Amino acid sequence: MLVEETLMLPLDEYQAIRTGTGIVDRSIRGRVALRGQDRLAYLHGLLTNDILALKPGRGCYSAYLTPQGRMITDMSVLEIEGMTLLDVPPSIQGRLVQMFDVLVFTEDVKVIDLTSGWTSIGIYGPSSAGKLSAVFNSKTAVTSEQQLLALREHDNIQLVFEEEAVVVTRTNETGLIGFHAFFDRQLSDRFVERLRNEGATTVCADIVKIFRIEMGRPEFGVDMDETTIPLEADIQDRAISTTKGCYVGQEVIIRVLHRGHGRVVRKLVGLVLDEAVPIPGSLIKKRDKDVGQVTSAVFSPALGKPIALGYVHRDFVNPGTVVDVVLDGHCQSATVTRLPFCETAAN
Repeated sequence: MLVEETLMLPLDEYQAIRTGTGIVDRSIRGRVALRGQDRLAYLHGLLTNDILALKPGRGCYSAYLTPQGRMITDMSVLEIEGMTLLDVPPSIQGRLVQMFDVLVFTEDVKVIDLTSGWTSIGIYGPSSAGKLSAVFNSKTAVTSEQQLLALREHDNIQLVFEEEAVVVTRTNETGLIGFHAFFDRQLSDRFVERLRNEGATTVCADIVKIFRIEMGRPEFGVDMDETTIPLEADIQDRAISTTKGCYVGQEVIIRVLHRGHGRVVRKLVGLVLDEAVPIPGSLIKKRDKDVGQVTSAVFSPALGKPIALGYVHRDFVNPGTVVDVVLDGHCQSATVTRLPFCETAAN
């Protein structure tokens, strides 16, 4: 993809998020709920983060691994009164429900696929808290902007819109103030219309992708897959608890962290380019030797240059390392860069 083609994206929508409030349809995401008194202990034994530490209104980012320490999926885990909600990548929820169901023995746990009944939207930008709070304010209830801003990432709050429950959680996905809202699919049009009436702008998912890459956040199914060890994607600080008890794949992760001092063969890095936006799968070379591959790439309006995420051999991960990225048989220079690419303010 050439820089000129990338500039054809509606960058006014990028500015809507950067300076105001953008609304993004997240209905493609999967939503899985767990109910029952044993649900947290059950998930604690499966997932990489400390699920038992969650109280109602709290949440975390986590991963589910194979016994070999490779990723089945990542997810946001939201503990709500009486229910644990998992926000998972597209197309995984059906398989995840089946996998979790098989592992329930005597525990009081019920796994429910909410994907068809519930939907989700993202509300991002510096004025998003004010726009969102206005949607919920009524004669019977008041939700303040400060109340929403006080939420930490993955914290959640249950609110009411047209007498229906809405779960709102804080996200730093774009590096700016942001929220994800989960609610009955039948509310979607009215909820979005209310936000638009408050001055929010509908934004396409490709714009959020730009922010995600500028933040250096890998996406499962794009920058991570079932061959990925979390340490390769550098998500361990967000996704893995080193103080909790056993979970699936823990032995491999601990062995790499302790015996291998965290060293893996390849690592996800940021790349800044001067010419064109590479396509996913583009080879990364050093002196005619293949050293890695691009996974995501966009033109960054904030930097005014193409940027990419990709995996390179551990010998080439240091910021400032110059490599070549191959596009249409042509090698263009790229510089390994510390992530995130852009300094932003999520608070």
